[in-house]
Amino acid sequence: MKIASLLFLIVVFVSVKMNAQSPNEIAETWENEHISKIFPSDVRHADLKKYLDVLREDGIKVEEVGRSNANREIYQMEIGTGPIKVFLWSQMHGDEPTATSALIDLFHYMKTHPEVEWVKRAEKELTIRAVPMLNPDGAEAYTRRNLQGIDINRDAVDLKTPEGRLLKQLRADWNPSIGFNLHNQQSLTLAGARGEQASISLLVVYGDAAKTDTDGLVRNKRIASAIVNALRPFIAGHIARYDDGYTSTAFGDNFSAWGTPVILIETGALVGKDEMYLVKMNFVAFVTAINSLASGSEKNESIAPYMNLPHNASGGVTHFVFRNVTTFNGTAAQPPVDVAAVQERRRASYFQTIKITSVGKLRGIRGLEEYDATGFTVYQRNQKFRPGDLVEFYFYKGVKVLDRNVPNFEKDDPPDAIFAGGKWVKGEGIVKKIR
Repeated sequence: MKIASLLFLIVVFVSVKMNAQSPNEIAETWENEHISKIFPSDVRHADLKKYLDVLREDGIKVEEVGRSNANREIYQMEIGTGPIKVFLWSQMHGDEPTATSALIDLFHYMKTHPEVEWVKRAEKELTIRAVPMLNPDGAEAYTRRNLQGIDINRDAVDLKTPEGRLLKQLRADWNPSIGFNLHNQQSLTLAGARGEQASISLLVVYGDAAKTDTDGLVRNKRIASAIVNALRPFIAGHIARYDDGYTSTAFGDNFSAWGTPVILIETGALVGKDEMYLVKMNFVAFVTAINSLASGSEKNESIAPYMNLPHNASGGVTHFVFRNVTTFNGTAAQPPVDVAAVQERRRASYFQTIKITSVGKLRGIRGLEEYDATGFTVYQRNQKFRPGDLVEFYFYKGVKVLDRNVPNFEKDDPPDAIFAGGKWVKGEGIVKKIR
């Protein structure tokens, strides 16, 4: 009898594995099928409504469930008829948009490909609801807080915001089995103190300060491990564990306390990849989590991949460092210095603001991108290399003395390379990249 039972379990396990898409196949699915065509940071409320119109045409149930402080519509999408209730919400911080686009792509794919085995199984075993832009006012202004100036994610107790009250009510009315709280983190967040950028950070969110495990939270650790395993082929070394300090006023912590154990997914950045690549990473994570729940394969996962993740860290890193920069003060060359600069978070379509943060021998700071300016004379648009100034660097080979009293010196004496707005406007590759 035991042998027969074991054989049955093996057959079920193998069947589930055969019917599941590999991470590469999931990523390819997104490449071929995604309908999110705008960089997430450029998606405004009107753009979301256009995406939702496409989902309605697909046959997705989309309904208005509330209004923001500025009376903008807040929507909820639903698919599936199964007993396991899955609830996802994104963009409760208006300037954290990546997951919104990924949710749109997820629902579109599921509804338009009912013949795919994992989709068929998910629709039978799960009911999935998602709020794709909880803070439309913040999204419109591209700010973290809502129109009242309140961080919605710290409003789970006071409930001063209409968006926070709505989120709590949606949970209370439905009592979902699992929640996914979807955010973006700073692009300089690291996977470990000396690690690389944390492109995705995960956290199984405890419901109390004592960090008491429940069956749901242990299940979530297994699902988080499945997500880690799925993302490693793409961003190995760029996955971290978010700080698990308890925050009594935060929605994720309270959802877990109220009976809906939460997985937090924070999207960071990745040098050399644009926002759409990170939408794809979210899509891979969502599909993996959904399939692991619907198939029951999460029960076979070890929690080790999640538990062994390096923790989020910060400090000692900046976006750009230019090493050995030689400048001129009048007609005298100055001793070479290093210049560090940081890129501010902005919409993709906006001019990227890069500001100097420090100047000197920067041995304790590394850049995500570094350039060696040895052999060049470097001029700055405003003549100064001061912290807080915008970066607009002009590189001239060899020793070059310019009359900076000439208004458009770079036109009369064209530089060999120009770096401005976070990119090489001219002469890319001339200045040696060392990282």
